[in-house]
Amino acid sequence: MFLSLNYEPALESLGYDYFDEVAAANFPRHILRFRNDQVLPILGLNPEEVTDADFIQAFGKFQGVRPFLALRYHGYQFGEYNPRLGDGRGFLYGQVRGVDGELYDFGTKGSGTTPYSRSADGRLTLKGGVREVLAAEALYHLGVRTSRCLSLIETGESLWRGDEPSPTRSSVMVRFTRSHIRFGTFERLHYFKRPDLIKKLLDHVIEQYYPQITPPASLSKGGEPGKVFKVGETEVGQDECNRYIQFYTELVERVAQLVAQWMAAGFCHAVLNTDNMSITGESFDYGPYAFIPTYDPAFTAAYFDYYGRYCYGYQPEICRWNLEMLQRPLAAVIPQADMEDALATFGEHYYRNYRQLMINKLGFEQLPESQAEELLGLTIQFLQDSQMGYHAFFAELAQQFNSSWRDNLGQILTGESFLPFTQSVSSLGKWRELYHHILQDLSTDELEHVAQQLRNKNPKTALLRPVIEEIWHAITENDNWQPFYELLNRIQNKE
Repeated sequence: MFLSLNYEPALESLGYDYFDEVAAANFPRHILRFRNDQVLPILGLNPEEVTDADFIQAFGKFQGVRPFLALRYHGYQFGEYNPRLGDGRGFLYGQVRGVDGELYDFGTKGSGTTPYSRSADGRLTLKGGVREVLAAEALYHLGVRTSRCLSLIETGESLWRGDEPSPTRSSVMVRFTRSHIRFGTFERLHYFKRPDLIKKLLDHVIEQYYPQITPPASLSKGGEPGKVFKVGETEVGQDECNRYIQFYTELVERVAQLVAQWMAAGFCHAVLNTDNMSITGESFDYGPYAFIPTYDPAFTAAYFDYYGRYCYGYQPEICRWNLEMLQRPLAAVIPQADMEDALATFGEHYYRNYRQLMINKLGFEQLPESQAEELLGLTIQFLQDSQMGYHAFFAELAQQFNSSWRDNLGQILTGESFLPFTQSVSSLGKWRELYHHILQDLSTDELEHVAQQLRNKNPKTALLRPVIEEIWHAITENDNWQPFYELLNRIQNKE
């Protein structure tokens, strides 16, 4: 089934400056542990007609004649430039046009060694695969623009890892995403002083992922149609330059939106190196991530992030810094001043999106700016003061909400979970008063919409570390996958 899809050689057509052809590993076993039937209709496939054997044939045994491409890239890792990167345990399996007209990547993780594996074995632990499946599905259903997992296959090898009890089980995963082109893909070309390849790649990115950027000559910034001038050492046409400026401007906005989505979801990515930043502004590659248990800007997910560089509260600033580092390779074709002007809007884009997402989580489509500011401020203040569970607060708000709150302030958040804070946390009383004041302006129909919005935005199931560990314990102790599938079902149904 997957072998007969109409694969497009979009990235492959750029040539060998961007990738190496590689082979997949041969695995002793192939046990399909997860298949994402929700993704199949995007590919024009009926889930009922796709068998487990189809998944194993394509994404476990890797049968077929398609070239597999290990992509080349560098990146800033914890602030230090690393020129020894690249796809070390995965490759681009293929690219397919969805029924929506968009181009999608199938990218593997754990499929064997490549020229960039260095001393590693090119494998993925089964726990790492389980965690990524759960993260991608949880984020997607929380409204985050994210990659998803298409399949996870256990492969029957024993792996040794320093951060897991070993030997541990192995797997291979296939990621479904818009693009595997990273900030670091451009950074590598800058490192090798290849502005020609930067321009070629940027033209490809705009053509495939930013097709709306096609300004006519009349939009040129005071220039003449067809005029050519130098940016760095590269000759760039006026209209080309305008397209490139628009690309970077939109990328800044997309990344600001993305990090706002993480922050509202209470998600800490943990490893925001530039090789983990997608050029499409999409979230992907989930390693030691965590959802915050309580509101704590200093919360750090990765045990090796000793100085908290990638802590929860610093994610907006880090994403902005990554966009600033991307200016170095892009300066080959985009004037520096224009990129700086675009990046200066990042904070505004981020906060506007974050505030709106948080207001949505609190049940409202729109609020006057002053009310939105005050309600958001009091919400964060209460979460910080009380250290009530971040996800529990919103889930409880959704469960307890009642239209009687409009007329009776004393009914608001009186459940057992809030009793410990009624007297000890003054911000709760202020929050109740403001929420009551906002509800007083709403009709009965509008109150019902608030209730629906709260339920839709705030599921009871939160993917906290203890939940994942409980799932993994059932798998390791009894090979019991039922809790995993039950958790996925609750996530996918926003329960």
